[in-house]
Amino acid sequence: MTMLLRWTFALLVALAALPAMQSRAAAPEDTAEATVPAADPFGRDTPRGAVTGLIDALAAQDYIRAGAYFDLPEGEASAGAETPAAELARQFQAVLDRGGTLDAFVVLSNEATGRLDDGLPADVERVGAFGGEDGGPILLARSEGPDGAPVWRISQETIDDLARLEPPAAEPDTAGETTQGLVVAGAPLDDWAFLLGIAIANFFAFWAIAAIILAVMRGVIGDREKSTLYRLTHAALPPVSLMLAVLSFQLWADSVAASIVARQTLLRYIGIVGWIALAWFALRLIDAVTGIATARMALRERRQAVSVITLARRAAKIALLALAIVGILDTLGFDVTAGVAALGISGIALALGAQKTVENLVGGVSVIADQPLQVGDFCRVGDVVGTVEDIGMRSTRLRTLERSIVTIPNSDLSSREIENFDKRDRFLFNPTIGVEYGISAAKLREGVELIEQVLIDNPQVEKDGARARFANFGDSSLDIEVWSYIAVPDFTESRLVRQELLLEIFARLEAAGLTIAFPTRTVHLVQDGPGAPVAGATAETRAEDRPETVVPAGDERQGGPVAPPPG
Repeated sequence: MTMLLRWTFALLVALAALPAMQSRAAAPEDTAEATVPAADPFGRDTPRGAVTGLIDALAAQDYIRAGAYFDLPEGEASAGAETPAAELARQFQAVLDRGGTLDAFVVLSNEATGRLDDGLPADVERVGAFGGEDGGPILLARSEGPDGAPVWRISQETIDDLARLEPPAAEPDTAGETTQGLVVAGAPLDDWAFLLGIAIANFFAFWAIAAIILAVMRGVIGDREKSTLYRLTHAALPPVSLMLAVLSFQLWADSVAASIVARQTLLRYIGIVGWIALAWFALRLIDAVTGIATARMALRERRQAVSVITLARRAAKIALLALAIVGILDTLGFDVTAGVAALGISGIALALGAQKTVENLVGGVSVIADQPLQVGDFCRVGDVVGTVEDIGMRSTRLRTLERSIVTIPNSDLSSREIENFDKRDRFLFNPTIGVEYGISAAKLREGVELIEQVLIDNPQVEKDGARARFANFGDSSLDIEVWSYIAVPDFTESRLVRQELLLEIFARLEAAGLTIAFPTRTVHLVQDGPGAPVAGATAETRAEDRPETVVPAGDERQGGPVAPPPG
């Protein structure tokens, strides 16, 4: 909080000096061959430009230039010598310093036509009011300038009201000193200190109120982590206190008796603090709301909803920051309308240049919409097997069985085959049980019935379709195929059920005198005559190429024991 206050104070002090640092507008050069009217050198093309230029001239105490912003005959309003317009500018500043108001920078119209929905004639714009009971509105009138282009200037009606008020004329002081003390950035230092002190006091007052409210809530609410009201209040109060301080300062400073230059400058740039407070409030509120929603979805095991919330939170923050930046740039005087239009055009070029990034974003939306996987799912993506840890806007992260992190771009993820093991509602139990040769058909039938009975007796095996069938005469065994489903959704539990089924099958076959077969091979070697080599082998290859035969002792299933060939 202290750091935020320091940055805010430094920002206000730095921005307050900007008007004095601006260079004076140079007079336009005459161009005889110009066919298109040039932009007004005093910035009077729009109501905002006219008021801003007038305040800048008053801040620089350049009353000759300030006189150009009054709708007077060309001789009286010319900028180049001490004229009645310059004296009129001094009187105008004096009246505003006594409590007159001008609209804030962001409120003033930045269109050449002004506001057309204010109930005034199209060529008249209200931009403020004189203070006191006798004060009238401050109006701008749109008329033709010296170069023929339309410009906005203080209207003749406002000039008449200014003459009626008869304020005392303020004498210029080239040394930078006035009867009011040291002048900084076009306004007395005392006024700067007074206004900034009120702004800081406002913030501390609202911050103290917010701290008291939170302290009372901490004393009343026991489990603050589970309290939605406390979490939302804790997130909202700090930025809300800053927003209220900005609003109260704007309402109060609008009509206080202080330098109009200081007030208008602070009211303009304090809008930046307002945008920061609004963005701060929205960011904290987004985090609080999404945190609560994520916790609730996690309790309900709705992991896909958690992914959607995470993606929505990131998108909302990006949009919010973009909006805040546009507002700040508008407050600083940049033409955001043209900027946004330029961004729209450059966005197409950027999308073409960053095609892969756009594909990843679209792929992320597709993954969220189609829901092939969720955060926490155990799945196979291509040749990668792991648990989904995060589904982002650009990529998805998987934690593999080796505990490493694999990051897959969303564009690749959406085009790959995804096998989601967590989506299984049951597990296939489909082993092939091989029993030894040498048994009778009746014994084999008994073995098939025993295995099928094991499936029927187990309560965690689906009875619909569960079966055991003699399938094939294998190379080393009589194969019995088992087909059934284990009716549990959890992988770990399914492995336990599978183990129990296999052990029970083995026990019942063993009790029935049936032995599980294993791969064996019996090789018969034939000798043509005494001393002749083994058929199919030469003297050079008998020792090296003769197949090695491993036959269990006493194995008589396929012809009995085999003796080694004579030497």
